[in-house]
Amino acid sequence: MGAASICKGEVASGRNAVLGEAESPGSEESRKRALYKAFESKDARFDGQVFVGVSSTGIYCRPVCPYMPKFENCTFYETSAEAEKAGYRPCLVCRPELAPGNSSVDAYANLAQRTARLLKENCTSGDSMERLAARLGYTGRHLRRAFEREFDVTPLQYLQTCRLQLAKSLLADTDLPISQVAVASGFGSVRRFNDVFKQNYRLTPSDLRKRGNRQARFEGAIVMRLGYRPPYRFDDLLGFFRLRALDGVEVVGDDFYARTVRIFSGEGDAVTGWVRVSNDADRNALAVTMSESLLPATSQIMARLRRQFDTDCDPCAVYEGIASLDEAVSGAAVPGTRLPGCFDGFETAVRAILGQQVTVAAANKLAARIVETYGAPIDTGLGGLTHAFPAPREVLAFNSIEDAFGELGVIRTRSRTIAEIARLLAEGELDFGSGAIVSEQMERLLAVKGIGPWSANYMAMRILSYPDAFMETDAGIKHALPDFSPAERLRLAEKWRPWRSYATIALWNSLGA
Repeated sequence: MGAASICKGEVASGRNAVLGEAESPGSEESRKRALYKAFESKDARFDGQVFVGVSSTGIYCRPVCPYMPKFENCTFYETSAEAEKAGYRPCLVCRPELAPGNSSVDAYANLAQRTARLLKENCTSGDSMERLAARLGYTGRHLRRAFEREFDVTPLQYLQTCRLQLAKSLLADTDLPISQVAVASGFGSVRRFNDVFKQNYRLTPSDLRKRGNRQARFEGAIVMRLGYRPPYRFDDLLGFFRLRALDGVEVVGDDFYARTVRIFSGEGDAVTGWVRVSNDADRNALAVTMSESLLPATSQIMARLRRQFDTDCDPCAVYEGIASLDEAVSGAAVPGTRLPGCFDGFETAVRAILGQQVTVAAANKLAARIVETYGAPIDTGLGGLTHAFPAPREVLAFNSIEDAFGELGVIRTRSRTIAEIARLLAEGELDFGSGAIVSEQMERLLAVKGIGPWSANYMAMRILSYPDAFMETDAGIKHALPDFSPAERLRLAEKWRPWRSYATIALWNSLGA
């Protein structure tokens, strides 16, 4: 079945019927049979939404697993952490660690979901639960209660599952020494890693590696994968990033995206390197190649790429939410449309400020001058990837940002706005992280002189992966909906909640830009 029809008609209706039956009130037996139907269908759109533990084998699987257990041997779980808590080990064939996660509209719903996102992204950081709770604005006790009520596992159990799944990916997809895998996965020692791995998976890391089918290794680099639910319009994402590619930082080819990386630890130390992303459509996954220098930040990098390429999206839920877009612009609603996120929040915020009331090409030139003059040099050995964008604290170190950026053609008011965003980020008053509450961050953005509704919504959409942003005064939206006033466009967009960001991208794509 092609991408153009995969979310339409009987297929979408069947998907809704299965999920609806599973979620509706009734006996546990009815729920189990509904979820068994989802597993039986082998439909990739259920991937990551349910896992099945198989009592006859002691393993748990994704709905896309080629093996089909008997109904009486199945127990269903919402998360892999729940399955592992129940004593199941991950299937070596379908590899549950590659399943897509929850979409943003779900993950921002409550404290537990935001905590889960932070734990997954920072599973190798070594931060304590108290520090994580303080970052979210709660006590550790309250966070633990909320998390266990939502997921039926403790935050520490979930954190251990995240570390084990990262280790399993590195063992299966790379030939890194086991000692490096242990450190890169957040374990304090190889002995501790071996003990936990064997206790949970009933085999040693070496045993798992012997059973794996590792990908070809590039010199000085490793290759991993990020799963997604089809359909997936990868070429549309590349087109968006290509139009905005930042010289020295990003390169977008016909079938790949590549960029420099610089990530700071809590102590201020930085790891640097490069990543390259391509589409492995046969496996419904992105192939992520990264320099080995980035191993200490693997979990952060993969989390950032998940958001940038919107791999956790439920494309059929989005399509069903914006299908009425075709009534205003024929053919605009396309199954598989993804939200182009970003890898570096400050970099994208600066780009958004530079792009106020100028063309994308003009903003690109200004940003490229900033990179060339003030960016941090990175030796990647790859053509076109030479610098990292300046960090907030580096911008704040300028004697006068107005003079520094003014020499590059940036007007004084925008320089001051950039400086204020840098200050807020450096001092922790503004949060572009995965655990941020979007409404709070938008309020803080709108309080900055020089940030209006367009900029705040654009940043929420690109940086915070907010699915429901809409910019009724945007030039592209105006061109796509020329017969509507801004107020009429805003009223029209109410039909597309909570997916107005996707409607925005669909309208921009309809222009062929």
